[in-house]
This record gives sequence, C-alpha cells and structure tokens, in this order.
Amino acid sequence: MSIDLDTARRVAKLARIEVAEDALPALADEFNTILGFIEQLNEVDITGVEPMTSVTPMRLKRRDDGVTDGDRQAEVLSNAPDAREGFFAVPKVVE
Repeated sequence: MSIDLDTARRVAKLARIEVAEDALPALADEFNTILGFIEQLNEVDITGVEPMTSVTPMRLKRRDDGVTDGDRQAEVLSNAPDAREGFFAVPKVVE
C-alpha cells in the first residue's frame, strides 16, 4: 500500500494536524516508511508464540483478603460536614 498526497492530506485533517502543502510529500514518505515497517512485521513467523502484555515478566503485588473490623460508621461520618441518619448528606443538585 502506498500513501499519496491526497491520502496524507486526509489523514492530517482527520488527526487535526495542520500540515503545509509543501510538507505533504515528506509526510507521505513517512507514512510509507511506517507502512513498510508494518509489512516487515507481517513477515515474521509467530506460530507458537504466546500473546503477552509486557516484555518483562511481572506479577501484580497482592495482599491477603482479610476481614477488617468494620462497624466504623460513626467514625467515618464524624469527618462529614453534614451527616443525617447514618449517611452523608449532600445538597440537592437536580430540581
């Protein structure tokens, strides 16, 4: 696939990038270089290669899922500027 000047102009417009008319040939050449690299990647044999999310093997740090003491409603609501009937009270926004 080859990118011509009209396609480069359209891509620049879609990307909301202002490109001067005299810079369009260079932009089209850059697009063609990128597409050439992608075509090279398509030639690589990837049979048997597992998909991965990172190039370095990492595991997320985990913590034990334990039950906390809970029952701290009064302590939590003590920080609220306005609390009623065990809940945070907020001003009405929609009429």
